[in-house]
Amino acid sequence: MPRVIFHLDMDAFYASVEQRDDPALRGRPVIVGASPDRRGVVCAASYEARAFGVRSAMPSRTAYRLCPHGSFVFPRMAAYSAESRLIMARLAGFATAVEQMSVDEAYLDMSNRFDGMSDDDAAGAAIELGREIKSIILRERGLTASIGIAANKLLAKIASDHGKPDGLFMIGESGKSAFLRPLPASAIHGVGKVTAQVLANAGMHTIGDIQDYPADLRALVGSFAVTLKRYAFGIDDRPLETEGEVKSVSSEDTFERDTEDRRILVPLLKRQAQEISRRLSNERLAARTVQVKVRYSDFKTLTRQISVEEPVEDARTIYTLACVLLRRERLVNRPVRLLGLGVTRLVPPAAQLLLAL
Repeated sequence: MPRVIFHLDMDAFYASVEQRDDPALRGRPVIVGASPDRRGVVCAASYEARAFGVRSAMPSRTAYRLCPHGSFVFPRMAAYSAESRLIMARLAGFATAVEQMSVDEAYLDMSNRFDGMSDDDAAGAAIELGREIKSIILRERGLTASIGIAANKLLAKIASDHGKPDGLFMIGESGKSAFLRPLPASAIHGVGKVTAQVLANAGMHTIGDIQDYPADLRALVGSFAVTLKRYAFGIDDRPLETEGEVKSVSSEDTFERDTEDRRILVPLLKRQAQEISRRLSNERLAARTVQVKVRYSDFKTLTRQISVEEPVEDARTIYTLACVLLRRERLVNRPVRLLGLGVTRLVPPAAQLLLAL
């Protein structure tokens, strides 16, 4: 029988932890991030806040204009990390392999649990196991999760997005191509904003358009063409990876003379963001943490970082988050000899599924 892969994604994780820990926030639009009266960005938003258009990496002032009655909560990264460790440790007892993608997301290989079963029996048992895992997380941690089930990572991720929030959804092998057809091209792993635009320019807006495209995709997406075509039909042989993957992408420059001149620093930071964005695109990745690094003339080096719940990949957003860090932490308050920009907590680009909103 085919593999059985679960994709577990905690629902609005940062905001849900805050709502669980503070009953006064339950049912309210919660915006995790900087206060709107300060220069800063949104790290995460509850589903109640998302209904007003609030999104990760958005300036907090913009979030306030969209949702003036929202509750702004300063992020508690240590609490989210601790919660993640408890959840992931609990999941490890169910699977033969776990690939943790971030603090709130993981793939689980459940194949061995269904050895010897018919496809129909395995499908029913997998759904029951998904319900059990969701129930355990809710009962023990007071949080909801969405689980997607399929024969591979690509489809399991799409299934969990499809069921959000608090969802449980399975994509079967027999109907996978038909299920994928109406979904946007960006639902495919590795299709970020740049690739999606290239495909759209060629008339491919949905996965069905990619399935039907008669010409050679290499002219559009290069070496990704064969994989893209396979993904469009729901074929994905990637194993779960527990080590060896790309952990971070960075760029830094040392100046011949120490400087705090914005006419030098701003273009450099933009170039670094563009370089990182290109490398993320080449690796088919996005990032949930942006980090800046400065070194002064006395060789004192400072690094600061900011995390967002929805992964970012485009140069403009990476640059904006870097600027927020530099201003908030007042890192360029004297001439610097080195300026660096990096991203970590790398995950596949976010799928743009309307059903996941």
